[in-house]
Amino acid sequence: MSRTSSRRTSLRITLMLSTLSLLAPANAFLVVPGPRAMAPAASTLLSRSVPPPRLACSTSSPLALHTGLACAAEQPALPSPSLKLFRTALGSHTSRQRHMSMPRMIASEDAGGDESPASLLSQEAWTESGFDAVQRLPATCRRLKQSVAESEHLALSCLADEDGIAAKVLTAAGTSAKALKAELDKFAQRQPTLSRTDTADVSMGGSMLALLRSAAKAKRKFKDKYLSPEHVLIAMLDDKRSGADALKAVGLTEPKLREAIETVRGGRTITTRTPEALYEALERYSRDLTAEARAGKLDPVIGRDDEVRRAMTVLSRRTKNNPILLGEPGVGKTAIAEGLAQRIASGDVPESLRKRKLLALDMGALVAGAKYRGEFEERLKAVLEEVTKSAGEIVLFIDEIHTVVGAGKGEGSMDAGNLLKPALARGELRCIGATTLDEYRQYIEKDPALERRFQQVLVREPSVEATTAILRGLKERYELHHGVSISDSALVAAATLSERYISERFLPDKAIDLVDEAAAKLKMDATSRPQALDEVNRRLLQVQMEEISLRKDAERDSRASKRLEALEAEEARLIEKQEALMERWEAEKDKMGRVQKIKEELEKTNMEIEKAEQAYELNRAAELKYSVLPQLQKELAEAEANAGGSEAEGSAQDAVGRASRGVIDDDGDGDDAPLMKTLVEEADIAAIVSQWTGVPLTRLLRSESTKLLELDAALARRVTGQGEAVHVVAEAIQRSRAGLSDPTKPIASFMFLGPTGVGKTELAKALAVNLFDDESSMVRIDMSEYMSAESVSRLVGAPPGYVGYEQGGQLTEQVRRRPYSVILFDEVDKAHPEVFNVLLQLLDDGRVTDGQGKTVNFKNTIIILTSNLGAQEVLAGEGDPTRQSEVRLKVLDALRQRYRPEFINRLDEVVIFNPLSREQLGPIAQLQLTALRSRLASRSISLHVTPAALDALVDLGYSPEYGARPLKRVLQKELEAPLARALLSGEVSDGDDVIVKVDLDSTSLVVRRMTESEREALLVKRGRMLSGAGGVTVDVEGVDEVKEGSSWREEGSA
Repeated sequence: MSRTSSRRTSLRITLMLSTLSLLAPANAFLVVPGPRAMAPAASTLLSRSVPPPRLACSTSSPLALHTGLACAAEQPALPSPSLKLFRTALGSHTSRQRHMSMPRMIASEDAGGDESPASLLSQEAWTESGFDAVQRLPATCRRLKQSVAESEHLALSCLADEDGIAAKVLTAAGTSAKALKAELDKFAQRQPTLSRTDTADVSMGGSMLALLRSAAKAKRKFKDKYLSPEHVLIAMLDDKRSGADALKAVGLTEPKLREAIETVRGGRTITTRTPEALYEALERYSRDLTAEARAGKLDPVIGRDDEVRRAMTVLSRRTKNNPILLGEPGVGKTAIAEGLAQRIASGDVPESLRKRKLLALDMGALVAGAKYRGEFEERLKAVLEEVTKSAGEIVLFIDEIHTVVGAGKGEGSMDAGNLLKPALARGELRCIGATTLDEYRQYIEKDPALERRFQQVLVREPSVEATTAILRGLKERYELHHGVSISDSALVAAATLSERYISERFLPDKAIDLVDEAAAKLKMDATSRPQALDEVNRRLLQVQMEEISLRKDAERDSRASKRLEALEAEEARLIEKQEALMERWEAEKDKMGRVQKIKEELEKTNMEIEKAEQAYELNRAAELKYSVLPQLQKELAEAEANAGGSEAEGSAQDAVGRASRGVIDDDGDGDDAPLMKTLVEEADIAAIVSQWTGVPLTRLLRSESTKLLELDAALARRVTGQGEAVHVVAEAIQRSRAGLSDPTKPIASFMFLGPTGVGKTELAKALAVNLFDDESSMVRIDMSEYMSAESVSRLVGAPPGYVGYEQGGQLTEQVRRRPYSVILFDEVDKAHPEVFNVLLQLLDDGRVTDGQGKTVNFKNTIIILTSNLGAQEVLAGEGDPTRQSEVRLKVLDALRQRYRPEFINRLDEVVIFNPLSREQLGPIAQLQLTALRSRLASRSISLHVTPAALDALVDLGYSPEYGARPLKRVLQKELEAPLARALLSGEVSDGDDVIVKVDLDSTSLVVRRMTESEREALLVKRGRMLSGAGGVTVDVEGVDEVKEGSSWREEGSA
């Protein structure tokens, strides 16, 4: 009975194991942790009848592919095993996990609790860095060609991260991770190895399980929540297999290790899975400005002595010793903090600041990655604790300090500002803040408790002279970085042009950016193919393509054969020239490289001199200063002279064209002109300003005084018949630009009065062209669109809460984009009276605040208001010079009756336009004909108008009441319409000459193509043609006189 029962039991167990083996999925594996709960007979039968179960999954299974590690008991320690089945549940992946999740193992009820292999290896048990070490175990085993993970493998995985917590603990204990790894590697290499590891299973050995349990015990002693690599280091002291001997070999004991852990941790316990974020918080979340200053990594700070001294004074106070630097973006707030760091590094500070460290806090790094509630606050508290422990040795600099208010704030948590307040109030924290005035008002002032703990230090925008000095101090750094030379005139141009044309930004930032970008562009052009070589290459390609095309025709066509011979000769010349240019280019690049190398050595020597002087190594400093430095300067001068990197180079290049980056002469030989330009000059700065602002380059380079002196004549050429008005406008602008007017107001403000069609708008366009080189620089506001009180907000933008608030105002947005422009308020008498409240502020202060609270500067604009007020009085005067005073008084009287005195008083000039006479209409007709000819020139059509035809046009278009507008309609009807019909019908084709004459029979204008006889008569009379600004009109029918002042030019040129 007993033997039969035993056989039946054996059979059942065999069947059960076979079934389990078949039913278990590929990612299941068997573990036999210990002899429990099975009868000895069954155990014996199991050991005899059934093959031992697999203790690790195959590397081809999903589990092995997922983690590479299977948990299995050490096989020798299983005399009477009981069977447990663990199924793996693969951990989910999220984008926030840096590594693949380890499998979670679902064990039976007696799996061992918190110290089971499954729980000790789970992701939830470890910190992130510790779990990274667990995931490195398979790779560590395969590197050593071993299939069982023992204690030394886990220790090596923890030490693999050179910047990890284990490495830092060992460094603090007086040894290194490298030394300990060497000892563990020696032991591991003495163990049995496999010939192949790519298909071998990796299982967990008994010593590793023991090490894990010892680490868990150390975790409980430290009162930590998660396992970490430092716990493994402590556990190694109890590891008789390898850990204890390895630690002893590098001289580590338990007290040393525990002291090192306390030092690195700063006395903190592990409460999160990322505890390293709290260790050495200052080093992690700040940068040492004083260390950078000693290393010469900071740019020199020129000027700003008053602000730096003010900051030092506040820092030296007993309480509320926290300065906050307030100023517009780009005025140099951060530079002041760097200047203070440089003074601390050189010892040029009061005794209370000597040997202090200025650290710049990185708020972005503090907030980044803080995904759990309270994690940000923990990081900031760790920073503040380290600053407090320094006992005043550390001064904290927080750039953009307004980001502190509200940073990290969430449900149930406080923001960084509230965490700073106690330390600031107690004087434990000395802090320098920096922010803009707007952001200070928006964020800091709203928290009076935080505001009162800071002392304001205003940082104002430097003057143009101060900016030039700053640029001269930075010049050497930018020359070294870009490998080019920067002329002093370029620095002056950067300061003056940026101050004048880039009004939305502030000095010195915008001037520095100009120099930086100009040097970068020059470096880019210098290192790319020169223009001369590029032109030769393109021409050579064209010649070769034409040769290929002509070779087939050369055998049967003598002209093609001759052309081919000429092309082959040209190709040979081009190839020779290409080789010569390539050789010159390579030589010049080598010379530039030599100059750059010497400059780098020079900069390095200067930094070594500073370091030696700060360290009081006077002998070394003297050797560098009086021996090495002069020699390098001499070598640099010789190299620059050899490379042409001097002012002479710039002059040579300017002679062949400033705009070119590769230089080629008219004959194409190049002579001695360098192919590469390495000197940043005024023209290069002006080119960058032109790109940024849209102001044409010619205007930036041309002397403004010359333009202003010629303004009167330039305006008169375009606006005829209004000599007095043109003279008044030109005088007012000359007076303003000479610096005799209020600089805070617009350049000039005018009101143009007079009948319609007399040139008021045309004069505004002429001003835009002559002062700002572009007619599109005129902003035209049609005041008939602002006839209601509600529409006034469209000028400056809707107030908050109203539709269109985000769009901005029609006036303010255009001026913000083009600060140099003519603002034309057309037909201002049609506008609602509320509009003039906006104009009062604009005319008086030169600025307007838009709906979003931003201030728009109008000091670089010309304000023109046009009106037909008093037109009847002007027409009644009939342009009589003797009645001009009388007419002016009547018009001004009408103006006073319509507008308020404070508005009229803010205008620079009230300009009255006279009605046009018939004689004055002739030149206007010439101007309009010139415009028509320029349009026809695109089709190579020449337009010729006889004097009789011109007189007929003027007669038809003359109207004292409507000015020049009827003339334009007459030209459209009598000239443009017939010409359009002739073009559409084919009577006139591209390239034809068109004549406009009076038909004596019908006394009407005729527009037709010229006959051959008329063209011949025109050529005969060509000698009598007078060329001038306005051109001439020739009577091709034989009229004796040539009428001067007309607008015709030969071939229809404008």
